[in-house]
Amino acid sequence: MSRDRSAAATALLVLGWWVVVTAVVVGLGRLITHPLAGPVDGFDNPISRWFAGERTSSLDPVADVGTLLGETVVGVGVAVVAAVVFSLWQRSLRPAIFLAVTEAAIGGLYAIATHLDPRNRPPVRILDAGLVPDASFPSGHVATATVAYVGVVVLLLAYARAVARWATPLLLLPVFVLLARLYQGAHHLTDVLTSVCYAGALLLVMARLVLVPDEGQ
Repeated sequence: MSRDRSAAATALLVLGWWVVVTAVVVGLGRLITHPLAGPVDGFDNPISRWFAGERTSSLDPVADVGTLLGETVVGVGVAVVAAVVFSLWQRSLRPAIFLAVTEAAIGGLYAIATHLDPRNRPPVRILDAGLVPDASFPSGHVATATVAYVGVVVLLLAYARAVARWATPLLLLPVFVLLARLYQGAHHLTDVLTSVCYAGALLLVMARLVLVPDEGQ
């Protein structure tokens, strides 16, 4: 929030960008589930079947770990810890606001997209029991992991660039979650890729609008 932009103006910009990103995701979901359903399923389904064919007793628990890292309670927990640590360190609410707003943004987007764009899970045996059958698009686990772990790296780049490179392995965790969800048959490839894109876009927007320091600071 720059000095010449009020908090209200920043909030309106955040809301506006969220509406734009949400509209794009919902529109993409509508294309995937309606006019492009045949071609997209023809692309997605063989990939899902390939992952299912690679399942082994030793890889199953590894995929469970990947799914756990993308669970809402874990991702939000990581975000809360990061928000507290960075806010206390910087003596500023910016880090907390950044993560809180981004978490709320992906949560709201996910709820809207899964409601407006119902999509069946891949045509394979699903290893993650209890999933809603037609809530495949997009992937909440992948979006949660992207915001939680990439969000920490973004904060380090904003406040401790010199040591940020030591946290780059965190960037691999959303990829791990993505692969785990494909392995378990929970999502199609287009579902998880969409989540990486929209969560990454929202992180960039929120960082630009919230983490940019006031002029003169």
